[in-house]
Amino acid sequence: MSVPLWFFIACLAVVGIKTLRPPLWLVIVLLTGGYLLADSLFAPAINPFIK
Repeated sequence: MSVPLWFFIACLAVVGIKTLRPPLWLVIVLLTGGYLLADSLFAPAINPFIK
């Protein structure tokens, strides 16, 4: 059975949020910060650390 990566990551996120119960503002800040950082000038600098 083949599951798309985005679906798997979304399921892990839902389970993590239900289990750890972080504040909603923290989830929003992390998602927004990650999105903005991935599309910034710093993306090539952090790319080697992610891989």
